[in-house]
Amino acid sequence: MEVNSKFLNVGVLLIATLLAAKIISALLFPRSHRKRRLPPVVKAWPLVGGLVRFLKGPIVMLRQEYPKLGSVFTLNLLNKNITFLIGPEVSAHFFKASESDLSQQEVYQFNVPTFGPGVVFDVDYSVRQEQFRFFTESLRVTKLKGYVDQMVNEAKEYFSKWGDSGEVDLKYELEHLIILTASRCLLGEEVRNKLFDDVSALFHDLDNGMLPISVIFPYLPIPAHRRRDQARKKLAEIFATIIAARKQTGKSENDMLQCFIDSKYKNGRPTTEAEVTGLLIAALFAGQHTSSITSTWTGAYLLANNKYMSAVVDEQKKLMEKHGDKVDHDILSEMEVLYRCIKEALRLHPPLIMLLRSSHSDFSVTTKEGREYDIPKGHIVATSPAFANRLPHIFKDPDTYDPERFDAGREEDKAAGAFSYISFGGGRHGCLGEPFAYLQIKAIWSHLLRNFDMELISPFPETDWNAMVVGVKGKVMVRYKRKGIPVN
Repeated sequence: MEVNSKFLNVGVLLIATLLAAKIISALLFPRSHRKRRLPPVVKAWPLVGGLVRFLKGPIVMLRQEYPKLGSVFTLNLLNKNITFLIGPEVSAHFFKASESDLSQQEVYQFNVPTFGPGVVFDVDYSVRQEQFRFFTESLRVTKLKGYVDQMVNEAKEYFSKWGDSGEVDLKYELEHLIILTASRCLLGEEVRNKLFDDVSALFHDLDNGMLPISVIFPYLPIPAHRRRDQARKKLAEIFATIIAARKQTGKSENDMLQCFIDSKYKNGRPTTEAEVTGLLIAALFAGQHTSSITSTWTGAYLLANNKYMSAVVDEQKKLMEKHGDKVDHDILSEMEVLYRCIKEALRLHPPLIMLLRSSHSDFSVTTKEGREYDIPKGHIVATSPAFANRLPHIFKDPDTYDPERFDAGREEDKAAGAFSYISFGGGRHGCLGEPFAYLQIKAIWSHLLRNFDMELISPFPETDWNAMVVGVKGKVMVRYKRKGIPVN
């Protein structure tokens, strides 16, 4: 009996110790010992079901699943899990986390064949940070002021070739003008004046080599990828010649090419020709599509809304009364009405509909309803500007074009915090080229508004969801008539 009593006492003591240890552990390490609260999962067939849902269009999938699953949910995509964070309440970590926690590098590897080796997503984060510093220095205000003069001159020259009246595809015209402007400001006058046709054709092949399948299989030996690789090689040869000529003659230009040539890493090492070429290609890819798409949408909405067209024309008249025909960086900065009209077009049609990161550590989010979810290490984490920019609890009548939503007093882009409006991303990886893009689009549209009366004669355009960078589907036909006294 005594022995049994001892065993009983030891057993009770052991159980009590284990219970106490469990309680202490739960108090000290609550997250690591509780069951993970994983996000709900999109229903789909095993293995390939998620891929089918995704390839039908991520926006279609988001529209279907957000009302059912809420602002945080996971899609099983082959052997990967993509967790979507929709809305500012759950996406702060996405934008603010360090590269060691949420990384761009793994998910954007498909860009490496296009941009080339040794730049952006083909280097570790410390080197990429330095390369982004080169971008930042090439886009500082003193540089932008010089770029604006080139933008204005390009617009003036381009539209001088229009007749007194006629009909044009606005999308086509703006695409061509913007690549001319980008060539001059970014790639330099050698390309703009002598090699534009060659370089433009090569960029076209690079562009067409960026297909949806390229995201999964960037080195697949298909014709589009072979043309991409050949174009990349020829571009490298062209820029190597230009760089060598500038260095030999000591000639210096006000363009991004010169900034990259002159850039040095912290250890004093100058950029190589290969790095300069890769950084230029990355810059043009980042800016060309987004600016041409946004300028086209801006025009389409203005031409379809007399109220806002009248407002931007009146703004131009007032600026002309104040400054005459002059247009420069500071005058473009005064175009607040036009700025809001561009910003609203970008809200409705952000060219990059998905932003991705790879999670290197566990983290948690809390929805606006108070539900908490744990996002495991190893998940791909995604957010969608195209979807988040139309959330009705942030933007009133979210599908309506209403630039006044950004006016003082309303400021719906700040309604739910810093990441309510994410057309240009935000946080650590916000778009470095945002000021350049706005100046470029303003320079073009201020010239058009001052010099032409226009009307939209084709149906309002649809969105081309099939493109990698989502743009305008089909033609945007406009009838124009030159105003009596051309200005600007």
